[in-house]
Amino acid sequence: MIPKYRQAFNEAFSNEKYQQFQDDIASDFDYLPTFRMAETPFFISNELKAQLLEGCDDVIKLIQRDDFKQLTEKSLELNTKVPNEDEHTTFLAIDFGICEEDGKVVPKLIEVQGFPSLFNYQPALYDKFKKYYPVLEELTPFVNDISQAQYLKILDDAIRNGHPKENVILLEIEPEKQNTKIDFYYCRRDLGIPIVCVTDLVKEGKQLFYTDEQGRRIQVKRIYNRVIFDELELRKDLKMDFSFSDDLDVEWAGHPNWFFRISKFILPFLKGKYFIETTLLSDLKDIPEDLENYVLKPLFSFSGSGVIFHVKKEDIEAVVEKDLYILQKKVNYIPIIQSPDGKVKTEVRVLYVWKKEDPSPTPLCNLVRLSRGEMIGVKFNKDKDWVGGTVGLFEKAIG
Repeated sequence: MIPKYRQAFNEAFSNEKYQQFQDDIASDFDYLPTFRMAETPFFISNELKAQLLEGCDDVIKLIQRDDFKQLTEKSLELNTKVPNEDEHTTFLAIDFGICEEDGKVVPKLIEVQGFPSLFNYQPALYDKFKKYYPVLEELTPFVNDISQAQYLKILDDAIRNGHPKENVILLEIEPEKQNTKIDFYYCRRDLGIPIVCVTDLVKEGKQLFYTDEQGRRIQVKRIYNRVIFDELELRKDLKMDFSFSDDLDVEWAGHPNWFFRISKFILPFLKGKYFIETTLLSDLKDIPEDLENYVLKPLFSFSGSGVIFHVKKEDIEAVVEKDLYILQKKVNYIPIIQSPDGKVKTEVRVLYVWKKEDPSPTPLCNLVRLSRGEMIGVKFNKDKDWVGGTVGLFEKAIG
């Protein structure tokens, strides 16, 4: 989207340099991510950036409605409701496919999540790109053109909410086995927050405790929640001393209820130029004749699991819990990135944090997913059509 940087990057690219880039990331923690890292960033023009932020603002307007909790209460009835929900979400991840409509490039909302994404890995990834491609110093991954120190301060404030670092934990199911653990490691390095497995927490009354590396028993006062309930429901083998449905004396950085409230559940409510025709299956009056133009998605799955891209009538008829699925019109992804070996499609995820006292969320950075296949999504595999995850870069403000 910014030709001079695309040309400069492609001319400087080599497979040898890409390998060095990967090795450099692996050297930080003696670990290479299991998901594929894309060979290139995505250069986002000012025009596309303005469109993305306009689309995000339209999503946020819905979330800020006085009746939003009432509107989304059913999403909690369909899932595990967690006590002590806060007034608003702490995190927002808003995904747009870069598409073509009437011959013009336009972002189309694919998904929205009230859940944290790779907030610490993304700026680290940008640092690595700059190291091997110095021309990228002229660009920034931060939406508001802030410094990396300012970025980490905002993120730290949102996650800790004034609590000492030792009393705030990043909580996950067997974090050392998660595909996103590289982000956990950067979070621990940059923010000093310990990483704790759900099975290592001990409950006493309404309080939770963990044991640190020095063997000290530490009270948990705030949880940076990275647990996906899909996985938690499947892991019947986990021996936990607490339940998410317990009334606990803890704060949440990302209260679990917002994962359900701000999800595919709200897509049918969004209307406008950046949104796709989406229908809750229970509200579907007639099955469309042109099902080749639709995709069937579960409301609360993560990382693309359960999505049916080539929908058949029998697939829709086979769904028992129709309140838990949506039928969404397909969009025309445009192969917008000219990589050294062909054109590539992309999605841009704009990442927000919403500090407790702030009236609205703050846009911070982004995550970009690339593919040559029909559908873009983080599958964490080496599929030949999958290009990988990367970061979008904006032009820095002048003056």
